[in-house]
Amino acid sequence: MKKIKNTEIVDTFAEAFEMWASRLIVTAESEEWALAAAKSATGFATSVIGCKCEAGIEKLLKQEETPDNRYGVSILIFTMDPKSLEKRLTERIGQSIMTCPTTACFNGLDSKDSVNVGGQLKYFGDGYQIRKSFLGRRFWRIPVMDGEFIVDEKFNIQPAVGGGNIILLAKDQGSALVSAQAAVKAMQSLPNIILPFPNGVVRSGSKVGSKKYKTLPASTNHSFCPTLKGFVNDSNLPDKANATLEIVIDGLDLESVEKAMLVGIQAASGENILQISAGNYGGGLGKYKINLNEVLAKQGEE
Repeated sequence: MKKIKNTEIVDTFAEAFEMWASRLIVTAESEEWALAAAKSATGFATSVIGCKCEAGIEKLLKQEETPDNRYGVSILIFTMDPKSLEKRLTERIGQSIMTCPTTACFNGLDSKDSVNVGGQLKYFGDGYQIRKSFLGRRFWRIPVMDGEFIVDEKFNIQPAVGGGNIILLAKDQGSALVSAQAAVKAMQSLPNIILPFPNGVVRSGSKVGSKKYKTLPASTNHSFCPTLKGFVNDSNLPDKANATLEIVIDGLDLESVEKAMLVGIQAASGENILQISAGNYGGGLGKYKINLNEVLAKQGEE
């Protein structure tokens, strides 16, 4: 078994799956308001299992990086198909970005597929909305109480990858948290990915379905629960492991997800992290099987 800083890298794979994604550029008069809108628009979006989409902040943008030269935030939103992505974009832009003072919202992807978002939100203008075309793009100017909300008519979408992950098997909860936070910090420096869970970390990792309750789409991943080590015959935990935490990665492409997993593994490895593993379901869930050791080998990590 390969090791990094005394941490064993389990010979297993993360099972990722196909999704669809869009990038939104949220701008405002200040970074505070741009972030407020972005945080609201990406709230309650940890997993498609219960939230209908997965979303997160990609990065802060400098004024010279935004279409209107204002403070900006880039966010990514993921769903399972184009139709649901159109619905989620319309809901979240309408309820969380248009409602926030001084904001505008622009398409941030260069791709061939698109969905109609501003073309639906325009009706909020009650007939007073104005269409504007500029540089081959169509925008809508929707009157609101502090002026106008500017939004692209179309938002581009593209095939994406969801569910990349690493699981940290630690001696104790404190060590797991410290290492998870280090991994999250390293991952969040990369483009084209988000970590959709709270502060990027998951404690309630799930498996597909349920052993006992057949109607559940997902249930606790008992193989990684330290309190169940002595009660289940398929535990994946070594004897000294007393806490596990998972980091889930969604990305615009497979390469970006693999890169995030690599830097996460490198940052999380350390004395009190016994092993780094990954969540998979025998290959029955997703198209992509991202082997941890192959990710390390591809990047030249010995």
